[in-house]
Amino acid sequence: MNPDLDLALERVIRAPRATVWNAWTDPARLERWWIPAPLTCRVDRLDPRPGGAFVTRMSEGGTEFVPHLDACFLAVDELERIVFTNAITSDWRPAGPAPVAMTAMITFADHPDGTDYRVLVRHGDPESRAHHDKLGFADGWGTVTAQLAALAESAAR
Repeated sequence: MNPDLDLALERVIRAPRATVWNAWTDPARLERWWIPAPLTCRVDRLDPRPGGAFVTRMSEGGTEFVPHLDACFLAVDELERIVFTNAITSDWRPAGPAPVAMTAMITFADHPDGTDYRVLVRHGDPESRAHHDKLGFADGWGTVTAQLAALAESAAR
């Protein structure tokens, strides 16, 4: 991790790694946690393989769904790692995404209490990292990680 360019979070999720992985790779499950509540998510495309599409929309209060993320998976190592970027669209076109271009690496590892879940979000320059941090990286990614944990832990019971 480069502290000048990257933001990170980690959490132990009290559920088996396969359960957490499935929450990432099944569109119906991803819709339940990917965007901070009370916003709702719709998955338009989820093809978790290198080069595959990752496209979501969001809605607030039942309004029309609007674009949220148009990204491309770079690496998908089953039960271990998911890497995606919004700097390339789902159609493999260069993008200038708002609010910031990023590459996110999610790792999953066994932990005595369940799954060691880690997020590393990389930025191209210190200004982009600072902007993402100021916009609320910790709150946003922290909230969706808590929602993921609640879903996975509930499924594991």
